[in-house]
Amino acid sequence: MSAQPALYQVRADHDARTIVVYQAYSPAVADPAVRAQRFVPPFSFNRMTWIKPSFRWLMHRSNWARKAGQERVLAVRITREGWEEALSQAVPTSSDPASVARAAVHVQWDPERSLRGAALNHYSIQVGVGRGLIRTFAEEWVVGITDVTPQVRRVAELVQGGQSAKAQRLLPPERVYPLPEPTGRRLLPGAG
Repeated sequence: MSAQPALYQVRADHDARTIVVYQAYSPAVADPAVRAQRFVPPFSFNRMTWIKPSFRWLMHRSNWARKAGQERVLAVRITREGWEEALSQAVPTSSDPASVARAAVHVQWDPERSLRGAALNHYSIQVGVGRGLIRTFAEEWVVGITDVTPQVRRVAELVQGGQSAKAQRLLPPERVYPLPEPTGRRLLPGAG
């Protein structure tokens, strides 16, 4: 297992078999996915989909489920086997453009966010699953989908109301995910 530098650790809600990643969608995509417990049309199988294990980073990205087309936040539980398969095929977006263009999976590191959206001094991973793997992701790796929008809204209300300590207690438990070698080292910015 990789001893990832603290600046670039994957932090996630995970257990021995699965890891939770977050995505935000419109109700038109989210409702059928929650009902089917997998992604089904109108989810697009023809473009890259970005998955993020950091709840707070997705809250920053979706403006707490208030951005158009991102009003519903889904906690997507996938197999660790699938997650690690995606990472084994990933190329950092900071690599040379030709490598990135050919890659089945893209990895990008962005500053982790506080509850109020401020950039922190460590990074959160985003993983772009490309068209060649999107059906495998949707049909084989996903083991469950939970709509966490009510939790998102409650946390946002608490933060806006100055009750950050209460909000913090409602966050999903995220801890360091041990990346297998040599994957962990290869995914660092500039390593590709």
